[in-house]
Amino acid sequence: MKLPFRQYHLFQLLETYDESQLPMDVVLHHYFRSHRALGSKDRHFLAETAMNMIRWLGLIDALSEAKDWKSRYQTFESVRDQLLSSDWSQFPDHIQVSFPKKLFQFFLNQYGSEKAKEICLASNQLAPLFIRANTEKISREELLENLQKKGYAVQKTRHSPAGILFNQKISFSQIKEFQQGLFEVQDEGSQLLAFLVEAKPGDHVLDYCSGSGGKTLAFAPQMKGQGQIYLHDIRPKVLQEAKKRMKRAGIQNYQMATLKTLKCKMDWVLVDAPCSGTGTIRRNPDMKWRFSQEQLSNLITLQREIFHEAISYLKPGGTIVYGTCSLLQQENERQVDFFLKTYSLEKVGTTLQTYPSPGGMDGFYGVALKKATR
Repeated sequence: MKLPFRQYHLFQLLETYDESQLPMDVVLHHYFRSHRALGSKDRHFLAETAMNMIRWLGLIDALSEAKDWKSRYQTFESVRDQLLSSDWSQFPDHIQVSFPKKLFQFFLNQYGSEKAKEICLASNQLAPLFIRANTEKISREELLENLQKKGYAVQKTRHSPAGILFNQKISFSQIKEFQQGLFEVQDEGSQLLAFLVEAKPGDHVLDYCSGSGGKTLAFAPQMKGQGQIYLHDIRPKVLQEAKKRMKRAGIQNYQMATLKTLKCKMDWVLVDAPCSGTGTIRRNPDMKWRFSQEQLSNLITLQREIFHEAISYLKPGGTIVYGTCSLLQQENERQVDFFLKTYSLEKVGTTLQTYPSPGGMDGFYGVALKKATR
């Protein structure tokens, strides 16, 4: 029997994901590039359905008679409206919230049963859309007013002084204000982490794991074009993207870092460390199924190596900000305890810890550590 068009592509997509070992968002990108005849509504259906099935795969498999994607889809369709509201107490806790047992156990040990379930269920819901006003060019109030006049459902964020929440799905690239560099897409928690870098005009700042520069774009306006920002990342492609974003945002006091010339010269160093991503699972739900103790152990070692290198660029009296999008103490508090014991540092300010919540921000951790003057 011939499958309906969308179901055919859905099963092809999911089988491709099984075989590739790539993240689902990358698989989607490649699949859509190789199937250009798919319309926008077809792509939306495929992306939304595939992501939701991955989110709830643990519970779907517990309810399905077979583990092939056709059976899973039939099960998903029969329960999709009850996933968050029904009582699944016939299953163990980790299956109720559709999380791998090992990762759920980490949350359980750290947060207790109620908080662990709350985090997991929030991580199974769609992430909201946040933007950050580029205060180099416009105030949040003016941007908010402009967007409201155009009919967008927007409101101020509760915690970030530059954030705006979109209460609707939208393609930002088509908005004139985005093209003009008046805002960037950025989760509210990510904004708060970037704002731990309290650089002032004239400072020298190294964004050591810069990626495409999202956090640099957040803290750069407070420097008012004075001083210097250095971007470093081991991936040339993301640095090329960073250049485009800096140009659009009107940030000029930056350069790609030549590290050997920067030792002991930075007022601020930001280490947005590679991590398990357990605070942003709702954006990449397949990550939770690939979590392992070995992966976590490797990340902990890598984080310490990166921090050891990054702090060598900090001058006496300077401040290094360590941050992750993880919810695990092993990558956060315990790492900071290690750094405090290993280096001449002291905590300054308030430690940042946010958690994924329905309609709220993702999970981020961040702390500022000041280097002794001698």
